[in-house]
Amino acid sequence: MFLGKEVRIILKGEAKESYIMLKQRTDKEAQTLLRSIHQKIELLKTNPQYGDSIKKELIPEKFKEQGIKKIYRVELSNFWRMLYTIEGNRVEIFIFILTISDHPTYDKLFGYRKK
Repeated sequence: MFLGKEVRIILKGEAKESYIMLKQRTDKEAQTLLRSIHQKIELLKTNPQYGDSIKKELIPEKFKEQGIKKIYRVELSNFWRMLYTIEGNRVEIFIFILTISDHPTYDKLFGYRKK
């Protein structure tokens, strides 16, 4: 609950695929990432704005095309990142997790280059 509203977490598209892929793996890295994801989801349930806000001009076009105007970033273990957006109404808050990716994939998404 956040401000008296139910908070629902929904994995969408790439995030859902990444999560399923991690669940199928049995290696230590995948298990560490899954624990990190579950921990961050619990934090988001109590504080939906827990993550770092991404500046509007840095939001990738693929999200802008979906009508997403506000994105937050959460850092996971092993330099992975989770991106999400928030929607809500008077009764509940929806957190849509958009991507769960490793650092190179995250850098590519935002057009960052190595020095």
